[in-house]
Amino acid sequence: MSEDHQGKSVVITGASAGLGAALARAFAGAGAGLTLLARREDRLEQVAADCRGCGVEVAAVVGDVTRVEDGRRLVDTAVAAHGDIDCLIANAGMSMWAPFEQVTDLTLFRRLMEVNYLGAVHCVHPALPHLQKRQGLFVAISSIQGRLGVPNHTGYVAAKHALQGFCDTLRMEQEGRVGVLTVLLHWLRGTELRSQAFGADGAPMGDTRRGHSSESVSLEQACRAILRGVARRERELVIPWKLKALTALNALRPRSAEAIVRRAVSSQDTSPAE
Repeated sequence: MSEDHQGKSVVITGASAGLGAALARAFAGAGAGLTLLARREDRLEQVAADCRGCGVEVAAVVGDVTRVEDGRRLVDTAVAAHGDIDCLIANAGMSMWAPFEQVTDLTLFRRLMEVNYLGAVHCVHPALPHLQKRQGLFVAISSIQGRLGVPNHTGYVAAKHALQGFCDTLRMEQEGRVGVLTVLLHWLRGTELRSQAFGADGAPMGDTRRGHSSESVSLEQACRAILRGVARRERELVIPWKLKALTALNALRPRSAEAIVRRAVSSQDTSPAE
């Protein structure tokens, strides 16, 4: 990772695995001081130890973004450890995979909204005064599903649409004070998002035979783009960039876009998993 974030104070949620852990290691390698939050203490401490190996200061907070008090505690810890906050990355997320009519536990919709949308709100609200002091950046790790409907993901799509609307509005409110970057990712390889996704009964699906789309994104590719986007204070990243064409098609010819999405989802039900 070539982008230089030397001496910056970066806060990352969902940092014990997947993209959050990869971003933590990437920012540590670029010289940033870190404050990391996750629920799983053992994994979080391992990521923190890896980052400290890069010679940076790291504070680890065991907590849950769905709790308002944990968002405040995360910010307080970051300020105590690093003086202020330059960048807050709301990465914690959960998904689902089930047709709506087959869902038997509707509480999974509340959980998806609490983690994917309210989790970001709970962290950025107490962080705003500190971000304003540094003219910092709030980064919301979202999904292309924040712009498009995708079968079998009704609850996840709804939560990511809520997050997108929140970020678009916050960006206008904070213009000239705090930047807001939304990261619209395609399916990621190398994470537990799929195995931890809610099934129709509200339980994690575990290992499945669902394969990855040919357009899926590696953790390294995503991290490289995100570090570059943070350094450039981008407003929006679409990863991979070619998916911008799909969002444009959805605005102009929604039926055509929907057909493409349906084919992509169908192929994942039949292709071998990586």
